[in-house]
Parts: sequence; C-alpha cells; structure tokens
Amino acid sequence: MSSWLGGLGSGLGQSLGQVSGSLSSFTGQISNFTKDMLLEGVEEVGDAATELQVSNSRLAEVEASFSTQKSEHDRLKKLHAELEEKLEASEIQIKRQTAEYRTLLQQKDVEISHLKARQSALHEEVQKLQQSAQSASVSPALLPVTTTSSTTTSSASSYLSRPSGSHQGFHGDDMDLSDVIWSQQEINRLSTEVMRLEAEVAHWRRMSQATTAAGAGNGDQGETLKLQRTIKELREEMSREVDEHQHELAALQDAQRQKLADITRRHREELAEYEERIEELEEQIQSGGQTSPSSDTSKLPELQKTIRSLQEAAEQREKQLAELSASLEEAQGKQASLQLEKDEAQEENAGLLQNYMRLQASVAELQTRVQEQEGKALQKAQLDHEIQVLRQNLTAAEKEIERLKNQAETEPKEEVEHADILELNTIIGGLRQEKEVLEQEKLNLQERLKVAEEQTNRNNAADSGESESLEDLRVELGRREKALRATEEERETLMSELEELDRQNQEATQHMISVKEQLSGQLKEAEAELTRLTAELNTTKDQKRTLEQEVETQKEKTSQSAFTLNELHMGKQQLERTVKELKDKLGRAQEQSREARREITELKKSLQEKEELLSAARAELDQAGERGAEARGTKEELAGKERELSDLRRELDEMRGSQEKVMSADYELKMENRRLKAESEQALGKVEELTKQMKESQAAVNRTMREKDTRIEALKLEKNQLEGELRQTEKTLAEQAKQYQQTIEELTRARSMDASALQTEHERAIKLNQEKDMEIAQLKRDIEQLASDHRDTNEMLSITVAGQKQLTDLLQEKDVFMDTLKQNAADIQNEMENSISVVTKEAEALRQALEEKDKQLGGMKEENSHLKEEIDRFRDQQSRPQPLAEPRTLDIITELETEITQLKSSRNALEEEVQTLRRTVEEQQASLLLLQQSLQTQQSELEQAHARHQQTTLNYDTLIHARDEEIARLQQTVDRLSVSQGRADSPPVQGEVILQEDKTQTLNQENGNEKHDLSKVDIERLVRGIKEKETEISQLNEKNLSLTKQLDQLVVSRDEVGKLSQMILQKDLEIQALHARVSMGGGGGHSQDVIFLQQQLQAYAVEREQVLAVLNEKTRENSQLRSDYHRLMDIMAGKEAALLKLQQENQRLSNMSDPSGSHEMFKETIQNLSRIIREKDIEIDALTQKCQTLVTVLQSSGGESGSGSGGISSNQFEELLQERDTLKQQVKKMEEWKQQVITTVKNMQHESAQLQEELIKLQGQVSADSDCSSKLSVDYTRLIQSYEQKERRLGSLSQELAQVQQTITQLSSTKDVLLGKLDSVAQTPEVAVAQSIEPPLAADAPSHLTDSPVNGERLQEELVQLRGQLAEKENMIRTLQENNHRLSNSASASENEQRSQAEEVRQMRERLDAQHRAVREKDLLIKTKGDQLIQVSESLRNRENDNEVLKQAVTNLKERALILEMDVRNLKEENELVAARSREKESEFRALQETNMQVSLLLREKEFELSAMSEKAATVERMLKDKEQGKSGELNQLLNELKSMQEKAVAFQQERDQVMMALKQKQMETTAVQTELQHMRDKEQRLNLELERLRNHLLEIEDSYTREALAAEDRETELRRRVAMLDDKLATSSCAVENASQQASMQVESLQEQLSGVVKQRDDALAQLRTSQEQVNQYAVSLSNLQMVLEQFQQEEKAMYSAELEKHKREKEEWRRKAVKLEDQASALQMNLDEANAALDSASRLTDQLDLKEEQIEELKKQVDVRQEMLEEAQRKLMNLLNSTEGKIDKVLMRNLFLGYFHTPKTKRADVLRLMGSVLGLSREEVDKMLEEGGRHGVTGWVSSWLGSRGAQSVPNTPQRPTSGQGLNSSFSEMFVKFLEMESTPTLPAPRLPVHDIKPLSAPPPRRTSSTASSSSAAAAASKRAGETNPFLAPRSAAVPLLAGSSSGSSGGHLLMKPISDALPSFTPVPVSAEASAGAVLKDLLKQ
Repeated sequence: MSSWLGGLGSGLGQSLGQVSGSLSSFTGQISNFTKDMLLEGVEEVGDAATELQVSNSRLAEVEASFSTQKSEHDRLKKLHAELEEKLEASEIQIKRQTAEYRTLLQQKDVEISHLKARQSALHEEVQKLQQSAQSASVSPALLPVTTTSSTTTSSASSYLSRPSGSHQGFHGDDMDLSDVIWSQQEINRLSTEVMRLEAEVAHWRRMSQATTAAGAGNGDQGETLKLQRTIKELREEMSREVDEHQHELAALQDAQRQKLADITRRHREELAEYEERIEELEEQIQSGGQTSPSSDTSKLPELQKTIRSLQEAAEQREKQLAELSASLEEAQGKQASLQLEKDEAQEENAGLLQNYMRLQASVAELQTRVQEQEGKALQKAQLDHEIQVLRQNLTAAEKEIERLKNQAETEPKEEVEHADILELNTIIGGLRQEKEVLEQEKLNLQERLKVAEEQTNRNNAADSGESESLEDLRVELGRREKALRATEEERETLMSELEELDRQNQEATQHMISVKEQLSGQLKEAEAELTRLTAELNTTKDQKRTLEQEVETQKEKTSQSAFTLNELHMGKQQLERTVKELKDKLGRAQEQSREARREITELKKSLQEKEELLSAARAELDQAGERGAEARGTKEELAGKERELSDLRRELDEMRGSQEKVMSADYELKMENRRLKAESEQALGKVEELTKQMKESQAAVNRTMREKDTRIEALKLEKNQLEGELRQTEKTLAEQAKQYQQTIEELTRARSMDASALQTEHERAIKLNQEKDMEIAQLKRDIEQLASDHRDTNEMLSITVAGQKQLTDLLQEKDVFMDTLKQNAADIQNEMENSISVVTKEAEALRQALEEKDKQLGGMKEENSHLKEEIDRFRDQQSRPQPLAEPRTLDIITELETEITQLKSSRNALEEEVQTLRRTVEEQQASLLLLQQSLQTQQSELEQAHARHQQTTLNYDTLIHARDEEIARLQQTVDRLSVSQGRADSPPVQGEVILQEDKTQTLNQENGNEKHDLSKVDIERLVRGIKEKETEISQLNEKNLSLTKQLDQLVVSRDEVGKLSQMILQKDLEIQALHARVSMGGGGGHSQDVIFLQQQLQAYAVEREQVLAVLNEKTRENSQLRSDYHRLMDIMAGKEAALLKLQQENQRLSNMSDPSGSHEMFKETIQNLSRIIREKDIEIDALTQKCQTLVTVLQSSGGESGSGSGGISSNQFEELLQERDTLKQQVKKMEEWKQQVITTVKNMQHESAQLQEELIKLQGQVSADSDCSSKLSVDYTRLIQSYEQKERRLGSLSQELAQVQQTITQLSSTKDVLLGKLDSVAQTPEVAVAQSIEPPLAADAPSHLTDSPVNGERLQEELVQLRGQLAEKENMIRTLQENNHRLSNSASASENEQRSQAEEVRQMRERLDAQHRAVREKDLLIKTKGDQLIQVSESLRNRENDNEVLKQAVTNLKERALILEMDVRNLKEENELVAARSREKESEFRALQETNMQVSLLLREKEFELSAMSEKAATVERMLKDKEQGKSGELNQLLNELKSMQEKAVAFQQERDQVMMALKQKQMETTAVQTELQHMRDKEQRLNLELERLRNHLLEIEDSYTREALAAEDRETELRRRVAMLDDKLATSSCAVENASQQASMQVESLQEQLSGVVKQRDDALAQLRTSQEQVNQYAVSLSNLQMVLEQFQQEEKAMYSAELEKHKREKEEWRRKAVKLEDQASALQMNLDEANAALDSASRLTDQLDLKEEQIEELKKQVDVRQEMLEEAQRKLMNLLNSTEGKIDKVLMRNLFLGYFHTPKTKRADVLRLMGSVLGLSREEVDKMLEEGGRHGVTGWVSSWLGSRGAQSVPNTPQRPTSGQGLNSSFSEMFVKFLEMESTPTLPAPRLPVHDIKPLSAPPPRRTSSTASSSSAAAAASKRAGETNPFLAPRSAAVPLLAGSSSGSSGGHLLMKPISDALPSFTPVPVSAEASAGAVLKDLLKQ
C-alpha cells in the first residue's frame, strides 16, 4: 500500500515539477516578449517605405511567434487535462487512504476492546487469586507470583518503548497526509497560474492585433534572433530546473518511502510483541492455574498492574487517536490556507523542508531517549530476573520443606544428627550471604535508578518546550516509578517472606534429617543397581555397535586396499615400462654418441697417419741433407756441381716453401682440429647436461618408485593390521556368538515343552537369510560406491595425465631444441667431412710429391756419392745454413711430439669414456633384462593369481556342496534320533533309555567332530590361500626392492663420489710413496760423509716439507675444485629447475604473446649457463697454471738441492705431472659426462610424446584390469558370503540338533525320575510286590546301567524310611493325589501361559521384523540420499573446476591486460620522449631556419650592395671616360638613371624583405599546422591501437568463453558417458541381483524342503509330547514332592538370605554410624584444623621472626666466639700482668687520680677518695672510716693506705646519660667520677627474651620497646647487687650494659655517655676488645 502510494506521489510530483518548470519558462518568455515589444515601440524610422517593410517583417515575426505560442497553448491544454486526470486520481487515492486509515483505526479500536476484555478477565482472575492468597497465608507459593511480576515488568518495559514508536509511526502518517495536501495545493496553484497565463495570452493577442492595426510595430530580424536565442536559453534553463526539481522530488519520495516502511515495520513489530506478551501472560496464567491453585492468589496484584498498564496504554491510544483526528483537522485547515496562499508556495515548501529536518532531529532525539529508557528497562529486567531467581530458589526450598513435612507425617521421626544440621546451617548461611549480596545489588540499582530519574527529570525540564512525545515519555516515567514502587513493595514482602521461610527452614531441618537417612539408603541401593544395569546394557550395546562398525570399516578398508593395491601394481608396471623405454632411448643416444666418438677417433687416426707420413718425409729430407753433407766431390767438376748445387738449392728452397705450405696447411688443420675439438667438447657438454637431466629424471622416477613401494608396503602393513583386527573381531564375534548361543539354548531349554519354538527358530533362520540377502545388497551398493571412488581416482589420474601432458609439452620444446642441436651437429659433421676430404686430397697430393721426391732422392744419392769429396771441401760453407735449419726442425718435432702426447692422452681418455659408456650400456641392458624378467614374473604371478582365484571359487563351490551333503547327513541323523526316540518311548526299562542317550550323545559328538573337522579343513584351506597370497605379495615386494636397489646402484655407480674417493686414496698412496722415497733418499748415502748426509737430510726434510705443503695446497685446491664442481652442479641443478619454471611460464605466456620472446628467454638462460661454464673453465685454466707454477717451483727447488736429490725431485715432478694429467682427464670426463646428460635429457624430451601415448594406452589397460579386478572381488565377496551363510546354517542346524537332543534327554530324565517316584509311591502300600519287583530291577541294573548300584542303595534307604512312615505316607498319598489334580490343572494353565507367551514372542518378533524392515528402508533412503549427495558433490566439484578454469582465464586475461597496459605505458612514455625530442628538434630547426633566413637576407643585402657598388664603379669609369670624351649631358642622364635605379632597388629590397617575412610567417604557420596534424595522427594511431587492443581483448574473451563452453560440452559428454557407464554397471548389478535372488529362491526352496522335514520331526515330537503329557499327568504327584522339597530349600535359602540381609543391614548401620562419627570427627577436626591453621599462621610469623633472630644469634655467636678467644688471650695477658704487676702501681693512673683529686672541689673530694679506694680494692666501709679519720686528723694518712692497696682493672661501661643541668655545670672530673661510680656497680647478664617480647614483623623501632625492659631489668639487678660484687671481678657480659636508660635526648651528653647503637640486638652482650690491659684502657680514657 505504502509503496503504491509512494509511486503515485512520485509520479504526481514529477508531473507537477514539469508543469511548474514549463510555466515558469513560458512566463519568462512572455515577459521578455513584452520588454522587446515596448522597446520596439520606442524605435522610429523616417521613411514610409522602410516603415512598411519593417512593419511587414514585424507582422511576419508576430505571426510566427503567435503560431509558436498557439502550439505551446495547445500543449499546455493537454498538460492541463492530464493534470486534471491526475488530480482526480490523487483525490481517489486520498479517499482510499482515508478509508484505509479509518479501517486501521477501527482495527485498533477492536484490538483495544479485545485488550480491555482480556484486562477485565485478568482483573477478575487477579481478584480471585488475591482472595485465595488471603485465605492461604501460611505457605504461599511464590513462583507464579515471580513469573507474573517478571512478565508484567517485562511487558511494561517493552511497552515503554511502544508509545514513542507508535507516535513516530503516526507522525510519519501525518507527514504523508501533509505531503498529499501540499500536492493538492500545488495543483490548485498551478491551475490558477494556467488561468492567469491564458488571460495574458489573450491580452497579448489583443496587443498584437492592435499593433498590426496601428502599424506602429517596428523591429529587426536581429532582435527576433535574439528573442529566439533567449527563448532557447530559457527553455534550457527550464528543462534544467525541471530535472533538478525531479531529482529533488525523487529523493524526497525515496526518503518518504523509507520512513513509511520503517514506521510500518516498527508498528508491526510492536503489535507482534504485544501479541506475544499477551500469549505469554495467558500461558503463564494457565500454567499457574494448573500447577498451583494456591499460587493464584499471589498473581492478583501483578495482574491488576498489567490491567492498569493496559488501560493506560488504551488511554494513550485514545489520546493518540484524538491527536490524529486533530492533526487531520489541522491538515484540512492548512489545505484551505495553502489554497489561498499562491505566491508563498515556494517559501512554504522551504519551510516544510526545514520542518522535515527539524522533525528528523526530534525523531532522532526521541530515539535516543527511547534507547535510554530501554537501557533502564533492561536494568530493571535484570533486577527482576535476579528477584525471580531468588523466588525460584525459595519456592524450591518450600517444595522440599513440604515434601519433607509429608514424609515426616507418613514416616516416624528419627533422631536429628549433627552433620545434617551443620549442612543445613551452611546452606542457610549461603542463602543469607546471597540475600545480602542481592540487597547490596538492589541498593546499587536503586541509586542508579535515582540518578537516572534525576537525569530524566532534567531532560524533561530541558525538553518541556518540545512536542507531545515528551509528555508521553513523562507518562511512561511515572509508570516506571509506579512499577519501581511496586517492585520495592514486592521486595519488602519478599524479605518478610524470606524471614518466615528461614524460620520454617530451621523448623523443617529437624524433620528433614530424620527422613534423609532412609531415603539416601534406598536411593543409593536403587542407583547402584540402576547404574550397574545401565552400565552393563550400555557396554553390551556399545560393544555390539563398535563391533559392527569395525566389521563394516574393515570390509570397506579391505576392499579399498585391494583396489589401491591393484592400481598401484598397474601404476608400477606403467612406470617400469616408461623406465624401460627411457633406458632404450638412453641406449640409442649413447650409441649415437659412441658413433660420433668413433668417427672422431677415426679422424684423429687419419690425422696421426698423415702426421707420421709428414714426419717420415721430414726424416728422409734430413737424411738427404746429411748425405749431401757427407758427399765429397772433386775439384774438377766444381763448376758443374756448383750449378747442380744451385739447382739443388733452388729445389731445396722449393721444398722448404712446399714444406712451409704443408706446415701452414697443417697449422690450419690443427686450428680446424682445435675448433672441431671445441665444438665436440661443446657437444659433449650438452650431452653431459642431457645425461644429467636424464639422471635427474631417472632419480625422480626412482623416487616415485620408492614412494610407491613405500606406499605399497604401508598398505600391506595396514592390510596385515586390518587382517589381524579382523581376526580379533572374528574371535570376539565367535565368542559373542557362543554366548548368544548359550543364552538361546537356555531359553530353548526353558521352553522346550513347546514345539512351536522350532517353527519360530525356522522362521528366524529364514529372516536371517533375508537379512543376509539385504547385507549382500548393501555390499553390492558398497561395491558401487567403491566403483565411484575408483572413478574419482581415475579423475585424479586424468589430472595427473594433464600434468604429464604439460611435461610432454615441455619435453617437446626440449625436443625442438634437441633437433636444432642435432642440425648443428649435422652441420658440424658436414663441415668435418668437408675438411677431412680437403685434408685427404692434400695428403694425396703430398704423397705424390713425396714419391716424386723419393725418385729425385734416388738420383741425388747417386750424384751425392760422386759429390762427397767436393762437399767435404765445402763443409764449412754448407755447415752454416744447417744450424739455422736444424733448430726449426727440432722445434717442429718437439711441437709434434707434444701434440702426439696430447692426442694420445685424449685418445686414452676417449677410450676410457667409451669403455665406461659400454659398461653403463651393459649395466643398463642388464637392468632392462632384469626389469623385463620381473615384469614377466609379475605377469605370470598375476596369471597364477587369476588361476588360484578360479581354483578358490571352485573350492568354495565344492565346499558348499560338501556342506549341503553334511546338512543331508545331519537330517538323516535327526531322523535316526527320532526313530531312536520312538524306541525309547516303548515302556521297557530305564537302563535302555540311558544307553540310548549315551549312543545319541556319542553320535552327536561324532557328528560335531566331523563338522568341526570339515570346517577346520576349509579354514586351513583359506589360511593356506591367504598365506600363499602373502608370500606372493612378499615376493613381489622383494622383487620391487631388488629392482629399486639395482636402479639405486646404477645411479650410485654414476655418481662421482666413488671416483673422488679413489682419487683421494691414490693421492694418499702417492704421498706415502713420496714419504717413503724421501726417507729412502734420506737414508741412501750412509757410505759418504755423515755431516754431508745430515745436511742433505736437513735439506731433504725442508724440501719434503715444502713438497708436503705444495701437496697440501694441491689437495686443498683439489678439494676446492671439487667443492666448486659440486657447487657448480648444484647451481646447474638450480638453473635447470629455474629453466623448467621459465619454460612453464613461457608455455603459459605463449598463448598471450608470440613464442619468440620465450625462445629468447630460453636462449638467454642457455647463454647464462654457457657463461657460467666458461667462467668455470677459466677457473680450471687458472688452477692448471697454478699447478704449472708449482711444478716449476719444485723443479727449481730440485735443481738447488744438489745431485743426491735429483732423482727424488724428478720422481716427484713426474708424479705431479701425472696428477695434473689425471686431473685434466677427470675434468674432461666430467665435461663429457655433463654433455652426455644433456644429450640424454634431450633424447628423453624427444621420446616423451611416445611415452605419453603409451601411458594413455596403459591407462586404458589399467581401467580394464581394474574393472576385471572389481568383478573378481565382487565374485569373491559373494562366494565368501555364501560360504558364511552355509556355515551359519550348519551352526543353526547343529544348535537345533543339540536342542532336540537336550529336550529328549530332559524328557527321558524327567520320565525316569517320575517313574522312580511312582514306583516308590506304589511300593508303600504293597510291600510284597515291591520285594518281588526289586530283584529284577537289581538284576537289570548291572546289565544296563553303570550308575545302578548307587541308585539301588538310595532306593533301599528310601524304602526303609518309607516302611517306618507308612501311616504318614497314606495321608500324604491322599494329599498328593489332590496336589496331582491341582498340578494337572496348573500344568494345563502353564501350557496355556506358554502358548500365550509363544504368541507374545511371535508378536514381538513380528514387530522386530517390521522395525528391521523400517530400518532397512531408512538405510536405503540414506543410501539414496548419499548417492544424491555424491552426485551433488561431483557436480559441485565440476562447478569448482569450472570456476577454477574461469578464474585462471580471468587471471590470464588480467595478466595479459597488465602486460598490455605496461606495453602501452612504455610506448606512451617513448612516444612522449620522442615527441619532446621532436619538439626540441623542431625548435632548434626553427631557430636555425630563422638564423639561416637572417644570414641569407644579410648575404642578399651584401650582394645587392656589391652589385650597386660595381655598377657605381662602372658608371664612374664611364663618367671618367665620358669626361675624357666630354659627354657631360649623358653623364647627368646616367646619374639620374642610376638614382632612379637605386630607388627602385631599395623598393624592391623592401618588398623582398616583406615577402620573406610573410613567407617565414607562413612557414611557421605551416610547421605549426603540421605539428598539430602530427599530434592528431598520433592520437588517431593511439586510438586505433586502443581500439585494436579492445577488439583483441574482446576476441580473446570470446575465445575464452567459447573454450569454456567447449570444455563444458566436453564435461557434459564425459558426464553422459559416465552416466551410460553407470547405467551399464547398474544393468550388470541388476543382473547380479537377479542371479542372487534366483540363488536365494533356490536356497529358500531347499530350506522349505528342510522345513518340511523339520515339520515331520515336529509332528513326531508332538506325538511324543502327548505321550509324555500323559506321563506327566501320572507323574504330577512326584512333582508335588519335588515342589515340597524345593519349598523347603527356598525357605532355608530365604532364612539364609534374611540372616545375611540382617547382617548386612547391621554392618551398614554400623558403617553409617561410623561415617556419622567420622563426619563429626571430621567437622571437629576441621574446627581444630582451622584453629591450628590460625595458630600455624601466627607460628609461621613467629618462626619467620625466630629465624631472623636465630640468624642474628648465630652471627652474634660467631662474634662472641671471636671475642671469647680475644678475651681468653686478654685474660692470659692480664694474669701475666697481674703476676708481673702484683705489687706495682701504674704511675700515669696514680698521677691522673692525684690530679683529679686536687682538681675536684673540696666538697666532692671525699667522693674521689672513695673512688680511689674502690680502684685500690678497698671496701666502702674502710674508705668511710679513713675519711672520718681524715676529717678528724686531716687528710694525710690516705696516701699510705692508697699506695698500699692493690691495683685492679676494669672495663668501661656505658653510663646513664646525666641531666642537662649537670652536663652543663659539672666538670670533666666530676663526670669521670660519676662514670667510675657507675662502673663500680656491676649489672647482671641480659635476661633471656620471653615469648611476648619477640619483635613482630611490623613492630616499632626497638629503642622504644626493648630498651625499657632491658634497662629496667638492669636497674633492678644493679639495685640488688650494688654492694655485693666487685666491678673489676665481674664477668664481661655483666660489666657492659647494652642500652642506656633513655635515648630521647642524646644531644646534651658526652660521647662517652652515649649508649650503644640499636643495631645490636637487645639480648646479646657486646665484649670489648681484650688486647690491651685495664691500665691501658684507663690511660686511653684519661687521654681522651
């Protein structure tokens, strides 16, 4: 609806905007027209004709404008009609909207009325609940209350957000109405404007008529043009404005639509929320009504609140409706006012927009406030939730209390125990803590609420001036406050209820404790039993499931492993074939290289032959020269001989020339040879590179082979593990089957009386058969799944094939490269052949020349014999040129010899290489043969495996037949048993029956043994087959391993490691030989002088060291060379890898760009590699030069060492040369190997295409083989399943046989027992008969029975007892008869029960079968779904592959685009550079042109001036001539002519200059135009290039899309093919299923036949049953006896059990008591523990302090020990001093005392004398007496007494600090006296510190605490022992107090008076250093 309205509104707005724009433009045109007309009226023209013309033109213009205006008028009329139609449509729309709004309002009213009705209903329910709550006030249920309160609060909280939203919604609706009204006003305004414009048109028409009538109009065509332009501009402006207005309108409409949509959505959401709330409330009310009727009372206040809130909501709705109606009325009023206001329409529009923006802002503010309110509501909801949780806890507690009360009422109260009380106390304490926490949270939330309320109040105060939404919010706030108050009241009530509950809880705990024990005991027993049973059930189920899963997984794994094994074998065979082919190709390449080398060797041999011929010719020439030298001729033939000699000399010169030519030709040949060698070396290097690549590829193949072998081994291990697990699972299954069989046997024994069990068993067997068929079908499905997996693997293989295709492409590229190399080699060979042909021709020419020379030599020899004498004479002359010739020949010979040696070495190297290559070829051939043999063996093994498989299938068929035969035999045995049973039924004697039982048992045992033997044979066969398979697999593995080992050996044989190690060993041997030689050389010449030898030895040692150093350097260089070589090889490998990557990239880029770039890249990489190789060759040359220098050094050192060392140095030199040669050879070998590798790699590349085709063929074979193997595996699995089924059937039949036998034995035993009982019963009345019957029984017993004597004794005993109890037994017989009748009835009843039970069992089995069928159907469904899933996943994979292809295409296109963009940028940059250069060139060219033009102008001017001057000169000459002639007049004429000519020339010159300047300008312009043209052309070219690029891009995209489409079609075809294959497979599988169903039907028929046999047996058994039932009726009496005995037994057992139970109960009670006691003890111990922990904490603190104190004590003890030692030393010294100074007096002391006496005041001299007395050892009394006497007699006698006394020693003590006054007034002597007095009063040692005096960790400083105690104790001790002790004889510890009495004001005292610092502890004495004597101490003190 809203969208339709929005669309209509937008349409209206657009049309109105267009109209308004067109009207505004039209009005503008009219106003312009009026202005123009008025202006025209102003202009006047003089002439009448012109006026006429002007007026006519004006008329024409006016008519034209009139026609345009008329068309415009028509258009406006049409627009007007359209707008009127739209107006009507909009009015209709408005009516519809109003109707819709009215219907909406009615719906709201209906909803409000519904809500009111619900409210009233809820109100009534609340009142009812309140009444019930008032009635039931003891135990109020609080849960419903909490729920309702929570719901109400939540509803309220959600409802709070409603009015704002609804307000917003209706506000938006109001907006929409206002828009509609505004559009209506706009339409009205536009209609009035149209009317006005029509009036104006009429007015202007009149005006135009008037102007035409008057003829006063006058104007131009220019003005009309201007007018037309202005009209056009106005129209454009109008259209622009219209477009802008339309855009604005569209934006406004979109915003309006969005707003409407939001508002409607919010409205709907709120409605949905309210409906949900109402439904929740109703549900809660219903649940509250169902659960607790008593709780309904507590719901009433909450419901009342909800009703109030709903009423308020309804009132708000009514208010909103009233507001809406008012707003509608206001809108109508606005409409009327807007119709009146035309001119202010646009202003109003702007105002409306402002209002809209302001409303948006207010809406945003409202939303923020609503969000705040919602946050508050959320907080409140959290509070409510917490309260609810509390209430729930309380209700749970109340329920428990009520339950306990009920139990307490029913059960007797027991004693309350301490532990439960403690538990309850802890629970109550926890609840109280929770309550406190909740109260704190509540207080916090209240504070937050207060803050929020204050904020809301502030916000309300601030926003009071805003719209009505704030009032709604205030109302909501008031409601919130009310709700808060209500919640507070609820909380208070809850608190009171909580307190009541606490009281009730305390009361209920006593009841609970009494009940708890019984319940806990019962619960524990029940739970234990339950847990045990559930655990057993779960374990059995889990075991069953796990076993089934394991069996299935193992089956799947075995099948998968078989498939994977087959695939791996096929892959291995493929790889082996590829390896063979590669090796063949390698052999071919090596043969080619061998042929090339043979050709080279042949060429070298031919060269050597030619060189030998040359050397022979030279030798002959030399011989000829010698012979010529030997010849001596006579003097007579001198002249002739001289001529001949000259001839000979000429011939010699010619020969020399020819020789020189031959030498030059030889040199050229050598150069060509070298070039060929270099080329051959390059080719060899390439071959080696190829061989390297080949080796790498071989290594990769080996690696893949190894990986595959390892995978195969891993799979085999997995297979073995799986087989082991299978065996274990089979064992477990067998055990479980045995268990199940036992249980089934027990059940069958229990129900053996009923023959229907056999039928059910048969039915079960048939069902099992069906299940097996279903399992077969499942297995077939699994096989299909495996086939799909196989297809997936094939797809993977195809992917790998694609990768191999890429590799083949690379190899093809390499093949191309190889072809080029081969072409190069062919060219080289051709060149070689040409050069060889040339050389052979030259050699032939030389041979001919040599033959000619030989002939000449023959003649010469004869001539030389004659000329010998003459030549002797001329020897001097001939001997001069010979030395010149001989050195040349010697040099040539030496060069040739060196060349021959080099060629020999190269030939040897080549021969060695050929040998190595032959070896490698032989090894490869051997390996190929081995591989072929292994392949043949594998194929034969595969064939054997197929044959074995067929044999196994045949064996299984035979086994199945054997099983069928066994079944037949068993049926025969069953028939025999039934016959024997029939015999047993005949009444003869007991023993026969027993014999028959024994026979049947033996028969059974024999049958079982036969069966076991047969099954064992089959199992053994299977095991043997498996073992054979395993042995075959192990053999294959061993063969694979041997093949891999051989390949590894081949690879290793090619490695250089062995060679290098051999070289190192050779070097070591050579070094050892050198050492030996040196030692030999050292010890060689003992015969000579010893000193000389020693010197030589030293020299040799030095030389040896040098040689060793050189050798070490050599070895180091060798190692460096090797490392460099290895590094090079690594670099080469890396480069090759990089090459491969580059080639791949090139292949990828070949689609994008031309292949020339990739070829260039390839060439660059090859060049880089060749450059690296050249660098390495240079390094090798440098190293060889180093070796040569070392050799020269060695030679020089050998030359210097003397004659004795010459042999050794030469040997060393030879060895070094040999080493160098070997190194060179090795380097050459390495290079050749490298070239071989390169050639082999190229061959591989060439032959990879063939391999690819063969691979594809092999893949086809693999797929065929895999299909065959899958079929074989299917057949194999089917046979195994059939075999297992047969085995199961045998087992079931054997079980049935055993059951039948057991039933027969049981029946016979029961019959025997009953017969015996009946006999015994019958013997009681007739004793004589019994006696007569007894002997035959006794006689029969030994004949038939083994156990008969025992039974006879028992019967005799029973008879004796029965004779004694005859009278009792007669009574018993009667009772027994009654019991018999009863038993017969009970037997019939039990038979009925058994039948009913059998029927129930059948029903259960039917249900089970139905469930099984359902399960199977579900499995089928699951499988179908799985198949669908697989199909979907396959399609997904295809899609993903497509996506990947597309992504790759996209990435390729992107890369191409980037490359093209880069190219374009580069081209642009180049173009810009070229353009800049061209501009510079052009500017330079212009400058040059200008300069050229200027120069040419100057030149012309100069030429003109020259010509003028020449003319002047000519004229002057003429004038002179004329003067001479006297022609003055002509001169004047000539001068005039000259002047005129000059003027003309000047004019011409000026004109020429002007023309040249114009030309220059034109040229400049043309150049500028040309440059512009060039720019334009460049632009065109660029654009064309861009166009072409875009076209190419488009074409590429189209190509890619076509490719993708083709690929998709290919995929489709593939998928269709696969579908066809699947259909074929389905058909085959369906055929197989049909075959299986036929087999199953056959089996079912056989089973039915068996069933018929079994039915016969059953009928026989039923006949037997009837007879036995008759016997049972007879033997019921004996059964009653047995029942009596059983009852006795049961009673005894019950007594036993009851006794045991009582014992157990007692034990349990004792244990419970013990547990209770232990719990009490535990609680007490816990208390003690807590106390102990507290004590421990304090003790730990004390121990920490004690540890600290102990550490201090230990430190101080150490100090004490030190000081003690010092003291002891001091005491010794003192003793010595006392002994020495016994009667001596210290002079200084006496002087000081004397002086001190006289320095003291007279009043205190007595004190000094007392002190002296104390010092001298006098007592106070004596001193006092002396003082008294001195007072009487004068102080004269003190000296003698003083001198007479004995000196002593003392240790100073820290005095108490005196008062400040004393310190100030008293002198030092007084202080000293005081000090001595203090010292004379000794103190006790420091007391031991008590526990409470131990300093705590955080105690104040110890001066305040411990000093007081110590000082007080010290003072006390001093007061006690003031006059008793001598201070000098007191111990040291006593003499030294630790601390002064006070430590507060230590400023006034002296240094001596200060106490010892607090750093020392308060309970340890500080000894004074005991080094000095007491006198010394006093001296020091007095000195101070």
